[in-house]
Amino acid sequence: MVTLKVNPKEKHEISPYLYMQFMEPLGVCDSSVDAAWDYAEEKWHQSIIDKVNELAPTMVRWGGCLASYYHWKEAIGKFEDRKPMVNYLWGGLYSNHVGTHEIIDFCRKVNAEPFLVVNMESDGRMHWAYPKEGINRFGTADEAAEWVDYCNNPDNKLRIANGIKAPYNVKYWQIGNETSYCPTGYGSDECVDATKRFAQAMRKVAPSLKLVGWGDKSKTDDTWCKKMSEVEEIDMIAFHHHFGSGLPNSPLRATDYRNDWENTWTHLMNSYKSMEETIARMRADCGNKRLAMTEGHFAIPGRNRNEVLSSWGAGVAYARCHNVIMRNSDVLDIATMADFFGTTWQVNALLIPNNICQNPSSPDLHPKAPYLQPVGAIMSLFGHHQGKYGLNVSYNGAIDAVASKTDNRIFLHIANTDMNASQTLKLDICDKNITSAEMYCIAAKADTEITMDNANCFDVQKSSIEGNTVILPPAAVAAIEITLE
Repeated sequence: MVTLKVNPKEKHEISPYLYMQFMEPLGVCDSSVDAAWDYAEEKWHQSIIDKVNELAPTMVRWGGCLASYYHWKEAIGKFEDRKPMVNYLWGGLYSNHVGTHEIIDFCRKVNAEPFLVVNMESDGRMHWAYPKEGINRFGTADEAAEWVDYCNNPDNKLRIANGIKAPYNVKYWQIGNETSYCPTGYGSDECVDATKRFAQAMRKVAPSLKLVGWGDKSKTDDTWCKKMSEVEEIDMIAFHHHFGSGLPNSPLRATDYRNDWENTWTHLMNSYKSMEETIARMRADCGNKRLAMTEGHFAIPGRNRNEVLSSWGAGVAYARCHNVIMRNSDVLDIATMADFFGTTWQVNALLIPNNICQNPSSPDLHPKAPYLQPVGAIMSLFGHHQGKYGLNVSYNGAIDAVASKTDNRIFLHIANTDMNASQTLKLDICDKNITSAEMYCIAAKADTEITMDNANCFDVQKSSIEGNTVILPPAAVAAIEITLE
């Protein structure tokens, strides 16, 4: 039996934005935003909205690498007047049919906070800023400030002319993206200088913005976070974490993971450790700044496409990673573990079948509904049963657990780290009486892989807990909600 002891004394408030999802047009790599947009009806596919509401992201970030060559004014106004753009990193053309208005509309439909990334001088990547003679994708501080004004100024004439009278009041903005990851882009000093200039210009328009600056290290410079921590104009420091198993001879490639699931499980259960190390490194240098992990997911051979990520074993690994995020919620304000939605990438929280655009009224066509990948199932499960304050929890045995609290309710997020054996848990809330308790559990074999044809295989099962003992099946992930007397 595993004794799970929870101290109900509140430690710190947990940000609601640790369930952020990240939206970026991915060109020919993954249909992504284009697949979610109904071009015939000029609106979001309702099935996508419905499924995202099930996922329930608390924040949606727009940007990523696309931000380094994005001009926001090309994606406003009438659709027929919008200028398509070359997607320089991901390939192909992007129509710009989804721009500021559509992003905010999406966020409102799913009750998520919008979070926009501005083009900070192409992050110094001049091959994106000026890809061909006569083409300028360089983003200026004035352009960023104008975007803030367009979104937040009640009297912005351009937004009003485009039919939107009330301001959007977008509070969260990121300045630059992955600036340190390109050896030919800006160095840390150039990034700090540009971030200050952009922040000052943007705050001049709207002083109360929450601004995020880039602070992850490069291969040759580990001073980024420390330098960014001294920039008074920003509130948070952004970093990304893309990870593998962290062990040698990883089977998380091609179809090797199917050969020996005991070995695959060992590698998956080790993957959370590198996230611990990355966040610890960022904590050490962030000063009094808050942290924002604006991208975080597996990065294994297959460039975001390996089907091991559709397995429940990966789901349990993601549960352990999300518990790492919660253990660092005293300093993390924004975090994600997925690339939101798309048709191809297995790191997406939500998979969109390629035939979603087919007419469901046709008797010869059978369009499939979008479904949650294991990472999406985990974020949905934990997000629906999340407390406001962090708690200390201690335990022994083959589980991974965190605890939180809202009023007289305790929320436990638990993963069974044994793929073969159940765990019997004894719940101890410092001798406080439990009025009622429910378990919301996903239990599947570790090697189960979700597809559009078995899209319900990771559905959540609810059960009532009698007394203070509960059995967690092998490789199961659960959220337990306890009401105290």
